[in-house]
Amino acid sequence: MGDGYYDQIASGYDELHGEEQLRKAKLVLESLEVSPSDSLLDVGCGTAHYLSIFPCKKQGIDPSAELLKKASIPVVQGVAESLPFADSYFDIVLSLTAIHHCSDVKKAVSEMLRVSRRDTVISVLRKSQKFKEVEQVLSALRPHKRVDELHDVIFFIRKTLNKQ
Repeated sequence: MGDGYYDQIASGYDELHGEEQLRKAKLVLESLEVSPSDSLLDVGCGTAHYLSIFPCKKQGIDPSAELLKKASIPVVQGVAESLPFADSYFDIVLSLTAIHHCSDVKKAVSEMLRVSRRDTVISVLRKSQKFKEVEQVLSALRPHKRVDELHDVIFFIRKTLNKQ
């Protein structure tokens, strides 16, 4: 799935992936405390339609311009390895089934943690070629929760609030 793949399938993206992404988003929401005052960034958001279930301010980032045209939330075009946001800008950073597309997994995870104030939730597709690499990187961060979903493993990482 090289450059342009998601632009090419944008018209049918939600039909292909929408139900699965919504199922994962519901699992995430069940495991997080989310309030209306929270802000959430979805990294690799695609069309971001499944984010409607989160009762907070939402923003998305994705490299596919065509998918972003279908989003109904504020979005920016970009990549996980270079997030254009200030440190601790979002209460929650979410990335569902996108990390395996990153060219530099460690850098992408580092960027997500940098812009997260509290919770970072990353799911990785079990059958992806980068599964072991992503699992190692995320397990080393000592996630407070791991959910083995149908196709993905979801890692929940919470920043300690007393960290300076």
